[in-house]
Amino acid sequence: MIKVAMLSFWHVHAGDYAREANEHPGTEIVAIWDELADRGQREAKERGVRYYESLDELLANDEINGVIVDTPTNLHHEVMIKAARAGKHIFTEKVVAATLREANEILAAVNEAGVKLTVSLPRLNHGYTLAVKDVLDKKLLGNLTQVRVRLSHNGALAGWLPEHFYNAEQCQGGALIDLGCHPMYLTRLFLGEPVSVTANYGYVTGKEVEDNAVAVLRYENGAVGVVEAGFVTAHSPFAIEIHGTEGSLLYGTPEDKLLVRSNLIEASSQGWVELPVPDSIPGAFDQWVNHVNDNTTGDDNIALALELTRLMEAANLSAKHGRAVNLNELEA
Repeated sequence: MIKVAMLSFWHVHAGDYAREANEHPGTEIVAIWDELADRGQREAKERGVRYYESLDELLANDEINGVIVDTPTNLHHEVMIKAARAGKHIFTEKVVAATLREANEILAAVNEAGVKLTVSLPRLNHGYTLAVKDVLDKKLLGNLTQVRVRLSHNGALAGWLPEHFYNAEQCQGGALIDLGCHPMYLTRLFLGEPVSVTANYGYVTGKEVEDNAVAVLRYENGAVGVVEAGFVTAHSPFAIEIHGTEGSLLYGTPEDKLLVRSNLIEASSQGWVELPVPDSIPGAFDQWVNHVNDNTTGDDNIALALELTRLMEAANLSAKHGRAVNLNELEA
């Protein structure tokens, strides 16, 4: 049994991860720390576990094997390095950190300590992503020329996002670094590593952080990736749109159907063909538990999570300075 401590309930998905830990037969929540004592004490009381006022004291407890980190993004660097050095396995919400330098320092601490790190990038495990990858691996669209992935909701309009999600210091960004992480890592998965990122942010509701965002990824071969995210759209579907020299693929525009039309698929010569979407594979939390128990590492997960931080830092710098940011500009 992996004895787990929850480190903060700041993130909107912290309760979901606590539920996963409670329901998983291989994990048990035994302790809670939170940078806000009142919130942490309330959560600990509801779960009947100990609340630690001191993070260092919690991490010094040898009976705790792993931690779930849901702190504000600006605390990830400090908290995860401390956890790794204390020998605790780490499951965390994206992003790893706000900058590539901080993310690399976290990974260095993880590698030095030999603990297992898994980052929640949930849409990598969904059936539609597996189906899209299969189409791309078979080269049914030819050489890719454009990928567009969109994910938005109305959290800023309807008021259901917590107010601290608009705190620039804590979040290190807004709609793009939060919701836009998902279309960003999917675009990176489908198209590979870009040369540069150009981002534009909108402030529809006048928050401290952007609530409307677009980032464009430029590639050496002329392909482009378009990442869209926002907190100000009432009925925007999650959508994947991929085009290549031999065909196109659509998903979620607006129905959850995978549609392909390709010169290389005889059946689609007269129109769009719907392809089956397989079941999702076990999620990131299950994968983390397996890595801890089997002494394995999620190399692909960590590599893509590091790339996600890199792309987000480039996007934030682009929006700030009003220019394209080459990835080789970033401090590693």
